[in-house]
Amino acid sequence: MINKNIIALGFVSFFTDLASSVVTSILPLYIVYVLGEGVDKLGFVVGVATFVSYGFRFVFGYFSDKYQIVKPFVVSGYLLSAVTKPLLYFASSWVGIAGLRGLERVGKAVRSASKDSLISAYSAKNKHGKTFGFHKTMDIAGELMGSIIAFLALYYFGESKEIFKNLFAFTLIPGIISVIIVIFFVKDAPYKKKQTSKLSLKDDIKLLPVLLIFFAFTFFMFNDSFFLIKAKEAGFSLEYIPLLVILLNFTQTLLSYFFGLKIDKIGAEKVLLFAFFFGIISMFFLYFDFIIFGFITLGVFLVASVNSIRAYISKKAKNKGSVFGVFYGGVALSGALGAVFTGMIWKYFGEDVATIVSLIALVIIGILFLIFRRKV
Repeated sequence: MINKNIIALGFVSFFTDLASSVVTSILPLYIVYVLGEGVDKLGFVVGVATFVSYGFRFVFGYFSDKYQIVKPFVVSGYLLSAVTKPLLYFASSWVGIAGLRGLERVGKAVRSASKDSLISAYSAKNKHGKTFGFHKTMDIAGELMGSIIAFLALYYFGESKEIFKNLFAFTLIPGIISVIIVIFFVKDAPYKKKQTSKLSLKDDIKLLPVLLIFFAFTFFMFNDSFFLIKAKEAGFSLEYIPLLVILLNFTQTLLSYFFGLKIDKIGAEKVLLFAFFFGIISMFFLYFDFIIFGFITLGVFLVASVNSIRAYISKKAKNKGSVFGVFYGGVALSGALGAVFTGMIWKYFGEDVATIVSLIALVIIGILFLIFRRKV
């Protein structure tokens, strides 16, 4: 039986990610094909959003553990995201978009480590994979619905600049719904007492090798924004590209709970290795323009990797908020720099070179993780 607070948080994530998916389904297309900016500019926008989203999570994760602040961070984070997404309506350049995406992602940074700590606090013993699998299912179901809304809007109303802007404005509605749910239907974490001594992370150092390997993989793995641009370059019409996001999110929704159960059964490290394999396969499909298969295997990689890492930390970390913060901070740096790196390689050497460089690096990292697992 899943705790009612986790169910409520699932609906919070559903509506928040519905709004986020409306944005992410169309924003790369809006930047490159509506505003006429280059792929390198898209890389900078993705880099800024990724870095801000993940980079500050360690700070708030640390404060969450140190001062036992959980729900206030969760509420304020969701509120900030809810009110800033619609402001993209007023952005007319990649610089403005980057600034607004960064501000919106601050909300994500404020809430994420505390939210994961809250989920962990209400998880049944030895059922961390199941719990995070359920939450991720709700998360991705929201993304699925958001991508469907984006597709229907472009299909029936056209590809004008005004339609894109109206979709940005629409995100205020699901954003506010998520804030109402988290305020009135989610209880704070059941902490017993405040921390009175200095917080020590020494016991959690043993988690670092797996995290570092994941960060390296994140650096070289294409962000889904580049998958969308690749689809357009491969011949997909603009209004049909959100269908690929629907496929991506449907794959994750379908498999999230399954991978949660598998993590509890065979271990997070084995599922993470499986995720790496599918990440590499997705890049192979992308290189050969098998776009649909690329999005399906990307979905498998994303849901398996995120569920396994979150469950791994939830089960093994002593200071969960801080370690979740370290994890998200590492993803911030690797994801942001990776997006900029990919955008620049793509801009100056072409998409094929960018894909080949990524593939070679991902295969090497996957082999290193396989060797590491056998040694430990």
